Amino acid sequence: MIFSKRNIICSSFSNQAKSQNNNYILERMSLNRLQKIISDSGISSRRKADLLIKQGRVTLNGRQAILGEKADPKFDHILVDGKDIPKRPNHKVFLLNKPYGVISSCKDNHGRKTILNLIPSNLRFGIHPVGRLDFDSRGAIILTNNGDLTLRLTHPKYSHTKTYLVWVSGKPCQSILNTWRKGILLDGKMTMPAKIEVMDIVNSKTLLKVILKEGRNRQIRRIATLLGHPVEDLQRIAISNIKLNGLKEGTWRELKKEEWIPILN
Repeated sequence: MIFSKRNIICSSFSNQAKSQNNNYILERMSLNRLQKIISDSGISSRRKADLLIKQGRVTLNGRQAILGEKADPKFDHILVDGKDIPKRPNHKVFLLNKPYGVISSCKDNHGRKTILNLIPSNLRFGIHPVGRLDFDSRGAIILTNNGDLTLRLTHPKYSHTKTYLVWVSGKPCQSILNTWRKGILLDGKMTMPAKIEVMDIVNSKTLLKVILKEGRNRQIRRIATLLGHPVEDLQRIAISNIKLNGLKEGTWRELKKEEWIPILN
């Protein structure tokens, strides 16, 4: 069979076009939900990104975005409050040992000190706290611009543990501790089973090690009060596999990738 030079050139162009089209289709298959894209850009947490979309502050290719839509920032034009979202940043993850009297949020309307005030200003952009610690509580809290990590650590379905050292008043008996272990009705819903271990008893106080797989608002304090043994001191010492390990109160350190990557797997 004889092929003309023209046939060979046309065939070459045709194959190249098919290849480019296939690459385009493959790239378009890698779509993500808008809230994930916004969160990954470092603008906000995924939960806050949901709110931004619901409030109509996000546009996709010139129209108001709808919660649940998928997009690809390589091809789609995404604006938040009329501004382009930043390119995906390098993920940063910080472990902070929060002291008493500091708010676990990015800002406070009453001018109180927040955990971001404990991080150098040049490192603050795009990072947010993962979960919260009460104003009167202290210990481990993670700050990051990684939306996936935030989701994994805050959603109960992933069952990542948080470990606390809790001083309570009095000497709770085993039946009370077993009640706590099995679960307590809180806000009309049972709490998940917890691990409770007595670590020490000093005078009229008891030190408990409490391991939870959920984190409702002031959960430990509220349960301890319901059981008749109010909290006198509460310190979180670990979040999943990440431990304070001697990190001084009020200080922070950046976590190595190998420390937090296992949480995503």
